[in-house]
Amino acid sequence: MATAEVVVANGSGGADTKAAFKEIYRKLKEEMLEDPAFEFTDESLQWIDRMVDYNVLGGKCNRGLSVIDSYKILKGVDVLSKEETFLACTLGWCIEWLQAYFLVLDDIMDNSQTRRGQPCWFRVPQVGLIAVNDGIILRNHISRILQRHFKGKPYYVDLIDLFNEVEFKTASGQLLDLITTHEGEKDLTKYNLTVHRRIVQYKTAYYSFYLPVACALLLAGENLDNFGDVKNILVEMGTYFQVQDDYLDCFGDPEFIGKIGTDIEDYKCSWLVVQALERADENQKSILFENYGKSDPACVAKVKDLYKELKLEEVFHEYERESYNKLIADIEAQPSTAVQTVLKSFLHKIYKRDK
Repeated sequence: MATAEVVVANGSGGADTKAAFKEIYRKLKEEMLEDPAFEFTDESLQWIDRMVDYNVLGGKCNRGLSVIDSYKILKGVDVLSKEETFLACTLGWCIEWLQAYFLVLDDIMDNSQTRRGQPCWFRVPQVGLIAVNDGIILRNHISRILQRHFKGKPYYVDLIDLFNEVEFKTASGQLLDLITTHEGEKDLTKYNLTVHRRIVQYKTAYYSFYLPVACALLLAGENLDNFGDVKNILVEMGTYFQVQDDYLDCFGDPEFIGKIGTDIEDYKCSWLVVQALERADENQKSILFENYGKSDPACVAKVKDLYKELKLEEVFHEYERESYNKLIADIEAQPSTAVQTVLKSFLHKIYKRDK
């Protein structure tokens, strides 16, 4: 699914928050290596130690840090107690562990080469398809961490349900992406806005945008059933984020965004190709059908020229404006000003981003 790195930390956490966050990672990893449920050998301990560092670390930790930032806003404080900080950081790391689990398996399914500037875990010598089991272990670490630190809390069952539901939604979104993008013959007629939206919402928006805020709400003693609107707003925000990502893949500056876009070559169900299909005449459609999904630079150039001819940059900027205005209106309709602040801080972090 080639999940985008998400830029969602509210204040991206101050230096102190980041230092505390990193410190708690070490403690959680230590606990996983000392779990009494399994008799580890020296070799298996070394493997897990290296595997967890390789896959859980290395990202920007935006999802995890945004749990802490959101919790502070919901509580109306600048500084959390030691216990509150520990619990918020622990839930943040559970999200980072979840991300690692998704990415390890995702890279195998996509046959990717690199992730976060280093070889994908399964590409590392001696790892190969052991990475499948490593993904399963990473997922199980989340359950172990939640049980150790949250069992006995009134919201423990809600946390378990939340992680299970978000994982199910993400895996189902990944399935939709895989069978739409990779199954058999390439068929652009399968691509439309409804399909694109469904893939994006389930594959990315729930775990990247809703999950961190839902964790913060549970920590603050709230009942998630009362925050259906908040869930919908965050999923909309996640959709907007992915549309930006699709746009930047084609029109962003590779020097600036740090990666060269390959959505056209990879036959992705991108927002741009969906918009092009909606707007193209028969002649323009035939150009798309002939050139989309081919790695030949001449074919890619023809697709990009068509996007420009169809004025998709203007279409995107109009979409961005409309999305922002609707999100702001929906956020300002929320009864809690603290919730409004959390949502606005997410939105302002990503609005008009250029990488």
